[in-house]
Amino acid sequence: MLKKKLLLATKNKHKLEELLYILKPINREIITCHNIGDYPDIEETGTTFEENAWIKAKVLADFTGLLTVADDSGLEIDFLEGWPGIASARFAGPQAGFVEKNLTILNLMEGVPKEARTARFVCVAALVRRDCRTEFFKGICDGFITSSPSGIYGFGYDPIFYIPSLKATMAELSFEVKNQISHRALAFKKLTSFLSQNDI
Repeated sequence: MLKKKLLLATKNKHKLEELLYILKPINREIITCHNIGDYPDIEETGTTFEENAWIKAKVLADFTGLLTVADDSGLEIDFLEGWPGIASARFAGPQAGFVEKNLTILNLMEGVPKEARTARFVCVAALVRRDCRTEFFKGICDGFITSSPSGIYGFGYDPIFYIPSLKATMAELSFEVKNQISHRALAFKKLTSFLSQNDI
């Protein structure tokens, strides 16, 4: 019996690696953007994680006719009034790497006491069905912004995001541990549960 297909709407190799690991339990054939050739450019014009995730998923669902999931995620820092939020990947310009972005945030947070450095990683996954109905799944991982980067694993803001319960930054966690507790893991575990209970 052929497995039903699920398209992951991301070209980010780090994110894709994590998602393929998180989604291993589902009985689906996972299709990636690398499998579908050229497709329309996608401009993330939304003002929320939900809107941006939906935009990406809807474009590729329409283009391929496949059940499609996309996510949008980011880092919200309370001292910075939720910034960078949905601009997490873009706030320092298209050429800026995450070393530069992390240092920018640490400079903005210089001198801020630990109790005021609260932050969270947020991920929203949008699953667009063939009939265009959409399901949303949200994951949140709470923590603090460190005073300096620490750790060699993960990517993005992982080196400056400290999780008190684990006494480690996200970048100090193994791949397996991170993909049990991260914002992305929590969102996509909800999606996995939904797909296991619904024949779509």
